[in-house]
Amino acid sequence: MTAEEILRAIPRLSALVVGDICLDRWCTYDPATSEPSRETGIPRIGVVRTEVTPGAGGTVANNLAALGCGRVAVLGAIGDDGFGFELSRELGARGISSELCVRAAGMQTFTYTKVINQATGVEDQPRLDFIHTAPLPPAVEGRILDNLQSAVDTFDAILISDQAETSQGGVITPAVRELLAELAPNYPDKIFFADSRARIHLFRQVIVKPNRQEAAAACHALFGSTDYAALRRHVEARLLMVTHGGEGVLVVSDAGETWIKTRPVAHPVDICGAGDSFSAGAALALAAGASPAEAAAFGNRVASITIMKKGTGTASPAEVLAAS
Repeated sequence: MTAEEILRAIPRLSALVVGDICLDRWCTYDPATSEPSRETGIPRIGVVRTEVTPGAGGTVANNLAALGCGRVAVLGAIGDDGFGFELSRELGARGISSELCVRAAGMQTFTYTKVINQATGVEDQPRLDFIHTAPLPPAVEGRILDNLQSAVDTFDAILISDQAETSQGGVITPAVRELLAELAPNYPDKIFFADSRARIHLFRQVIVKPNRQEAAAACHALFGSTDYAALRRHVEARLLMVTHGGEGVLVVSDAGETWIKTRPVAHPVDICGAGDSFSAGAALALAAGASPAEAAAFGNRVASITIMKKGTGTASPAEVLAAS
């Protein structure tokens, strides 16, 4: 399939993002206001402007919506707090449904706060992230499992976003992975597409998309050396896509290994979120009927557009068509 054919099919598709749906807060500060606090003597960071966007799995959903996917929803855990309100509002503004999300009282919303120097435009201060380090409450996990089980029938693509870097506290728990492994073989016509920062080797029966570092870490933990074919067999995936930044993507399947090169981008503006935009494009292309190689090429094209934008950018159908 060509990019144009894939784009024509996308509005007929529906996609669900399951996992860590977080809020990205982009806080711009004025260094001229950094006089020390009178009370503590610690220099303050004077934030003069804040922008918020859905992040982590929310970035994947942003990209799905921007590509024109007919229906996009997210399933995760959102705290009953101000950040949760902002996240729900920003998702809704992009036409992304958060109705399947579990609202958890007493649980803070997973939030990345990025601090940017107004004078330079550079993120030059430590991030302030609101994370979970305790296990997901059983009641919250149970509702996520129930919502996933009941919703899977109504979506063409299920994208799994395991973004938490802590050992516990993320939405993709062992029980959620187990349910996904049970569901995927029962819905062979649907695309189950997983991305994980630290646990890609724990998934089963779904398409997996680690980047080069994540895949190498998984391989060395399992086998002591990098062996992508063995990793694919271990996770029982029909397809493994290993992204290699500007070099492209290595597609591993029963047919062997195939390199899908990407168009060179000499001076990317911001590579943050490139993997998420690739996932959105590749998963939708597969759901549209593209071959693995065609889907990887389409994902590459989407990512080549988003890395030329500040923050976690998205790509429109017109931009995808215009990209060579």
